[in-house]
Amino acid sequence: MVTRSSFDSKIAAAVALLLLLSITRGALAAGYQALNVPGANGDPAISAIVWSPCTSAPVAVRLGPYVIRGTRNCAVAGDSLPLIAVSHGQGGSYLGHHDTASALADAGFVVVSLSHPGDSFGDDAAAQQLRIFESRPRDVSRVISFMLSNWPHRQQLDPAAIGVFGFSRGGYTALALAGATPSVSTSAERFCHPWWSFIVSLCRQLDADNAQVRPQADPRVRAVVVVDPLNLFDAAGVRKVRVPVQLWASEMGGDGVALDHVEAIREALAQPPEYRIAKGAGHFAYLAPCPPEFKKSEPKLCTDPDGFNREDWHQTMNAAVVAFFTQHLRNHALLTR
Repeated sequence: MVTRSSFDSKIAAAVALLLLLSITRGALAAGYQALNVPGANGDPAISAIVWSPCTSAPVAVRLGPYVIRGTRNCAVAGDSLPLIAVSHGQGGSYLGHHDTASALADAGFVVVSLSHPGDSFGDDAAAQQLRIFESRPRDVSRVISFMLSNWPHRQQLDPAAIGVFGFSRGGYTALALAGATPSVSTSAERFCHPWWSFIVSLCRQLDADNAQVRPQADPRVRAVVVVDPLNLFDAAGVRKVRVPVQLWASEMGGDGVALDHVEAIREALAQPPEYRIAKGAGHFAYLAPCPPEFKKSEPKLCTDPDGFNREDWHQTMNAAVVAFFTQHLRNHALLTR
């Protein structure tokens, strides 16, 4: 666990790096473009957005319920760029963490944010099926492979500098890609202990005699940011993670995630993670700040407890995410070239 002073020093280092980059190669902004990964081998097509460094001045654009600042289809600036994949939570979308994606693109990363088939907004047909916990990591691996092999600007990527940012079920997904192995028995005990849990589809599946969840890890993933993750692991499964981890928790939790679930992951990791708790915040505080009309239509996702400022927290979080991936992907890549 990092101390507050060391954590803040990493944020300061990220800010210094961004200033240096702006001086040496011109200030960057976020370009964005739609991406469609074709279906293959029985897996469906995947919709995504790619955020990338861009030298054009950003403009305000409405995407879904959000207003973002960026440039559509901007020429990708830079070479040997690290690649970050973003995995959303249950029922989320590729826009749910757009501010973090944009901050990373501004800092010189290419970010691909995907909507998971069967477990995203408007497409939740498989959300309550146990197999979703195998298909989610596979979705991310498919998108990474597409970016490295088929994306028009693939020559500007560094294939040895790949990371994953994941929230909630996406946090589970990031850990699975990094080598963590789920435990059916531990998951059943953690989530299905109440007597009424037999009405929950996932609990009935976890209790089945032949229940199994066997996601495929991806050795190309070199660092992960894990945000308020759904914990389907036991300690032995978490100890298999060997890449650097930045771990975030919300004090109040929600949507199947509790602070002690995240603490259990922190304690089990073989390498101590960078760790930070959003004090006084609930689970959905990690979603991008909501515009006024979205707050009205989705109060559960957008309303935070009194005293917690989501906008301020995201500025702190985004700077820390940039610092973490800079240390473990960009700086490492510079040293190895």
